[in-house]
Order: sequence, then structure tokens, then C-alpha cells
Amino acid sequence: MSLNIFWFLPTHGDSRYLGTSKGARQVGFDYLKQIAVAADTNGYDGVLIPTGRSCEDPWVVASSLIGFRKKLNFLVAIRPGLSTPGLAVRTAATFDRLSGGRLRVNVVTGGDQGELEADGLFADHAERYEISAEFLRVWRAALAGEGGDAGFDYEGRHIHVKGAKTLFPPVQTPYPPLYFGGSSEAAHELAAEQVDVYLTWGEPPAAVAEKIADIRARAAKYGRTVRFGIRLHVIVRETNAAAWAAADELISHVDDDVIARAQTAFAKMDSVGQRRMAALHGGRRDKLEVSPNLWAGVGLVRGGAGTALVGDPETVAERIREYQALGIETFIFSGYPHLEESYRFAELVFPLLGKRAQPGEDAPALTGPFGEVVANGILPKVAAH
Repeated sequence: MSLNIFWFLPTHGDSRYLGTSKGARQVGFDYLKQIAVAADTNGYDGVLIPTGRSCEDPWVVASSLIGFRKKLNFLVAIRPGLSTPGLAVRTAATFDRLSGGRLRVNVVTGGDQGELEADGLFADHAERYEISAEFLRVWRAALAGEGGDAGFDYEGRHIHVKGAKTLFPPVQTPYPPLYFGGSSEAAHELAAEQVDVYLTWGEPPAAVAEKIADIRARAAKYGRTVRFGIRLHVIVRETNAAAWAAADELISHVDDDVIARAQTAFAKMDSVGQRRMAALHGGRRDKLEVSPNLWAGVGLVRGGAGTALVGDPETVAERIREYQALGIETFIFSGYPHLEESYRFAELVFPLLGKRAQPGEDAPALTGPFGEVVANGILPKVAAH
């Protein structure tokens, strides 16, 4: 099974240390462009652009970067309940056409009630999944051209449309692939019925295996198959000791009060996935390796994906292969700071996974010398992976 490896655009901020402004850097268009270019030239298959009130708008960011790369795929969020299916259909079709078929769609139901109500969506957990299911039925049908010239009619509990269609179809048929994550029973059922790629956050392999088995069984009842992906951070260094030191350094300036406040905020959310992330560490600094080389320190202060693979290149590659053996084919990584870690991960781990960097858009694949020439005339020794 081939690996698809995505990187992350930190539209909600970036830093060398978590939970503090120390070592922080301003995230603007130039910086995001740097990361996107680095991801493309280093051989990543795409970038995930997060969503939520703590982030810049993902569609605006993704659209601003279309013209800078011609190979990079963009995983961009739609938010059922915050927009109509018709608007989301036109947005997705337009982006897919202008990017030449490089759109991947991330379906986000949301788990922060306060954030959702601030955006005007007053629906509990169960209702949000009902809305998402109806939304996706319309979204998929309209992009696939169901109903022909008359369009697609649908009358659900939450969503009603008549003659839904798009006059400008997407490049990808029947529609750009749908990615989705969620840990509740309702989420698993939605994934089984309508989603192309189910994403889990970085839980221990045994827990991930249980999720995959459940969704496969549910999907079989619909006569469908679902592909699987995982969202993780990564801290890779040339030695295990250096990697664990870097993990400790990442949370070295966050104080216990900030951790407690963050955990209190997460506890108010109705996201099952968020509760599972928090349960891995319980807000404690002394129990952060929750599985071999799986470190939960990021989740002390960051919502959503809260675990990182930590180790030397061989160890990190081995852990990736363990998830791959479970059926994971898409890995969405991030690291702090995101620009530097994107290079480090690609340079150290990609060769062990059979992936390679690719030349720029208009540049030929150049041969050596690679590295700094020694004493003005001696070629650097070639490193063997």
C-alpha cells in the first residue's frame, strides 16, 4: 500500500515552544507560502489547512496558494451547518477547476459548542451529525450531477433543496474526495455511509485498529469501502535522545496554570475525539509517552491532534509502518516550527519510506554536488541512507 504524506499549514500560529509567546513567529502569507513551497519541493503529497475561529479562513488561504504550486494538493474544510450545501458545492467545484483537480475536502462537524454558537449554529452533538449527513447527501449528489438538467431534490429534517446542481462541474469525478474524522458512533456511521477517507487522531495502534475494524464493518453494510488516514505531529532528530530532548524543550516554557486552563476548556467540548485525546495524558506532564514513541505532550495545551511520533528516523519510520500495517495510507503530519520540521522530516524519514523530493515546477532534476563544497574544490562525501 502506497503512502500519502501531507504536511500542515499553521494558520492559527507557529512557535518553537507551546503555550507561550516565547519563540513565536508571525504567520502571514509569505510564511505560509514558504511552508507550501517546502512541502511541494520536498515531496509531500499535499497540505492540510485547519479550520475554526482560531485560524485564518482555509478557503482564502488555499486559494491564495493555488498559483504558486502545480502539484500540491490542498485538504480544505467544509463546515455543515455553517454554510449551505449549494454554496459549498460551488466553492468546491470552482477550487477544483482552478487548481486542476488538486482539492481534497475535509468535513468538519465541530466539537466546541461555544465556537459553533458564536458562528450561529445552535445544535447539539446528535443534531450536528444529522445536519452533516443530510448536507453531504446533497453535496455529493449535486456535484455528481444527479437529477440531470432538473437538478437534485432533497427534503430532510434539517436541509431542503430543490433542483440542486452545479453548472461548472469539478475536475475530479464524481466529486473531490471527502475526508472526515470523528470518534463517536454517529461519526463512524457517517464515515461508513458517505466518506472516502476516515481520519483518526494519533491514538495508540490498538485503539486505531479498533476504529478501523468498526468503520470497515459498518461500511460493508452499505456495500462500500473506506480508506484510512491519521493526523499526527512529529519530532524527529538524528538520535532518539535528541528527539526526546526536543519534545521536552517544546513544552519547557508552558506553566501548569496554562495547562489547567486548556484542559478545562477542552472538557467543556462535546467532542468524543477530544475527550479521548485528553484521557491519554490526564493533564499530567509525567505520563506523556502513551505508547512506544507516541508522545501526548502537544495535547496539554493544543486542541485536536495532540500526539507526536518522537524518535530517530529509523524509529519514526518503524512506527509509521506499524500504522500502515493496520490499513492507514494517508499520514498528515506537523511539527514545530512547521517550516524547519517539514524539511527535517522529509530529509531524515522520507528515504526510509521510499519517498523522494521532487524538482521545482520548471527546474530540471540536477545532479551533484549536494552539500557545501569542501576547501573550494573537494566534493562532499555522499551519504548513504
